[in-house]
Amino acid sequence: MAFEKLTSTGVPLPIENIDTDQIIPARFLKATTREGFGDNLFRDWRFENDESPKDFVLNDSKFAGKILVAGKNFGCGSSREHAAWAIKDYGFDVVVSSFFADIFKGNSLNNGLLPVQVSDQFLSELIDTIQNDPSAQIIVDLEEERIQNVKSGNKEQFEINAYKKMCLIKGYDDIDYILSQKKEVEQFELANK
Repeated sequence: MAFEKLTSTGVPLPIENIDTDQIIPARFLKATTREGFGDNLFRDWRFENDESPKDFVLNDSKFAGKILVAGKNFGCGSSREHAAWAIKDYGFDVVVSSFFADIFKGNSLNNGLLPVQVSDQFLSELIDTIQNDPSAQIIVDLEEERIQNVKSGNKEQFEINAYKKMCLIKGYDDIDYILSQKKEVEQFELANK
């Protein structure tokens, strides 16, 4: 799915050092497709052993939206791609943090999930804004590489690899990109026979 600009409310998760096992516990990694992982996103934080809901932000109906705003060092731990699958399958298109583990960041970009890295100060402001007003809007403009807290008016630039940016804007994964170059590849082959 193509991504250019998103305006949405956010879900605050002000916890630092969230690792991939917390995002999607290992016992749920048995599926062979990407679908269904969202049901188990933050499973151990969301539910008791008897499946009753815990006091956790994803169980709080006042918080919703396509943007997860999480604490520093998000996605650390193992390299499981399933973490990005679970976040995307749950319905998030963007994760905002002040630091991402490199492998998680790469897995996210490869799966259509935009990791937006901001300063600690901007992250703190976003979390405070959402916690105080769950209806507060956030604008993520991928083309301009800018995120805005609509309530305060504050904006911050973020960086993204140019190739991955193009893929997100066009809705491509790596294979889609290669297929989009088919004509050029064929022309190259013909010219070099």
